[in-house]
Amino acid sequence: MSAYVIADVEITDPVQYAAYIRIVPPTIARYGGRFLVRGGRTEVLEGSWSPRRVVVLEFPSFEHARQWWASEEYSAPKALRQGASIGNLILVEGA
Repeated sequence: MSAYVIADVEITDPVQYAAYIRIVPPTIARYGGRFLVRGGRTEVLEGSWSPRRVVVLEFPSFEHARQWWASEEYSAPKALRQGASIGNLILVEGA
């Protein structure tokens, strides 16, 4: 069953975040993941959520997504992202 990492990111250092964007894709692909949403226009339809930059990743399974998150390959990009942004991320299993 597919799983999704959903992120709402406020970029605080655009230069450093741009470096993250360049190096992260191979780490995602290695675990079977792919981008479904990578930024783009948003519109709040209900509620008070004010998203900044929304990213949605799809993985083949919950386990694949967790393995990517905890992987050695992602540790350096993760640190780079965390130093360049403030984010809320969740992992959700699909139907």
